[in-house]
Amino acid sequence: MELKHQHIRLRALRQEDADQIAQLINNHKILDNLRDSIPFPYLKSDALKFIELCGRLDPLRNFAIEYDGKFVGTIGLEQETDVYRLSGHLGYWLGEPYWGKGIASAAVDRMVEYGFHSLELIRIHACVYSFNKASQRVLEKNGFKLEGIFEKAVVKNNNVYDEYHYAKVRN
Repeated sequence: MELKHQHIRLRALRQEDADQIAQLINNHKILDNLRDSIPFPYLKSDALKFIELCGRLDPLRNFAIEYDGKFVGTIGLEQETDVYRLSGHLGYWLGEPYWGKGIASAAVDRMVEYGFHSLELIRIHACVYSFNKASQRVLEKNGFKLEGIFEKAVVKNNNVYDEYHYAKVRN
């Protein structure tokens, strides 16, 4: 099933998203692909802190992914500093019930457009654990190139994994 872009929207995170964030992210299939700084269990209070922190950034860099009017995940760009100030680090997650519908690919496409045009970035990069083949495909579908594999760079769930580094450069 191919997703048409009109079904997806990136919007500012809202306090009323907190329950849905906590419900969706408390899933090891999602958390296994994210950094350990995200707590488990992830409480509504954690979501409210995240939403409040994101709302303080100007311009916005973290968004809710909305599909058919429902919150389904988040996506963000962390703008680098100093000599890397025109680069951004892309991160995203999607609730498991929404996997396989092309939502992540469409959200990444929208976020890359935002990063290149609104944030005036010239380079967007993302890091993916070696076992996360779905996220690797999302990035590749969006024109990201594999720049390198960092061997044994990540410790996740007491296992050591390679990390795949992808990037897309504005023309």
